[in-house]
Amino acid sequence: MNVMSPAAAVSDTLVRVQDLRVTFVSRDEKVSAVNGINFDLKRGEVMCVIGESGSGKSVMMRALMRLHPPKRTVIEGGMAVDGHDIQAVTERQMRRLRGSTVSMIFQEPMTALDPLYTIGQQIAETVQIHEGVTRDMAMKRALELLQLVRVPSPERRLGAYPHELSGGLRQRAMIAVALSCNPSLLLADEPTTALDASVQIQVLVLLRRLQKELGMSVIFVTHDLGVAAQIADKVAVMYAGRLVEYGSVRDVLLNPKHHYTRGMLASTVAEQEKGKPLGAIPGTPPDLRALPPGCAFAPRCRAARALCRSEPPGESGGGHRVRCHYPLA
Repeated sequence: MNVMSPAAAVSDTLVRVQDLRVTFVSRDEKVSAVNGINFDLKRGEVMCVIGESGSGKSVMMRALMRLHPPKRTVIEGGMAVDGHDIQAVTERQMRRLRGSTVSMIFQEPMTALDPLYTIGQQIAETVQIHEGVTRDMAMKRALELLQLVRVPSPERRLGAYPHELSGGLRQRAMIAVALSCNPSLLLADEPTTALDASVQIQVLVLLRRLQKELGMSVIFVTHDLGVAAQIADKVAVMYAGRLVEYGSVRDVLLNPKHHYTRGMLASTVAEQEKGKPLGAIPGTPPDLRALPPGCAFAPRCRAARALCRSEPPGESGGGHRVRCHYPLA
């Protein structure tokens, strides 16, 4: 069921997601990967989505780009980006929106970039498709983009193939591709995961600088709380396909209300006493093919009570929302 329409978009709101549900279907089973999430993102804001692997972060991002195979995916609820109803537009219209309105930086640029074409050819192709310019003009734009993302010796890199670049330069080239048509919304799916620590910092600083200069909104998926603290305006915590906590970066990271968020913060090395064991969250994430009847986090939560195991919690709070029967004070 589609609950959104282009008219529902508010002028200051770039992204609106309402009760989004994504289910993967096969002959034998159903996997409930995203289970009813809601959020708004204003123009120029950065939202970090954090959570363990398998919590539905990347699935949600790909749904916003409508990249899931339609024959095996059931998507319910509403998604609007810059006034466009992502569920309602045709595939041809969606191809135009990808790149010009919403663009994505994938986790591993070596699999996202085509090994048979040079970096310049891949950037220029995107520009030509969306802007209808000549090849020479597209290559000129490609050079400008490599300069924008601070690739050293950009003229030479235009003719380089992906395997000839380091991981950090490949990621910068991937960012250049994503920015080639000036999107309003940039989706970054753990873009620093495969990079070493020093290069990660460089890429994060670059993304934050570009976001401010270009005025983009960004949804940044990460499992690194330090990354969220550095670049986010808002933080959304995902668990078992649900947003269990959502609010400003200061509210969520300094005053967490969900036991899962507090558990993640306690399991990080930063600011922990030397010699003191990390407060790891016990157990493992639930099987998305058979979610428990109550709160999905209840089997791992030290504060769980009978109600938590029998009834799924609703959302409470205004700007700082939490999905928990017994939230932290």
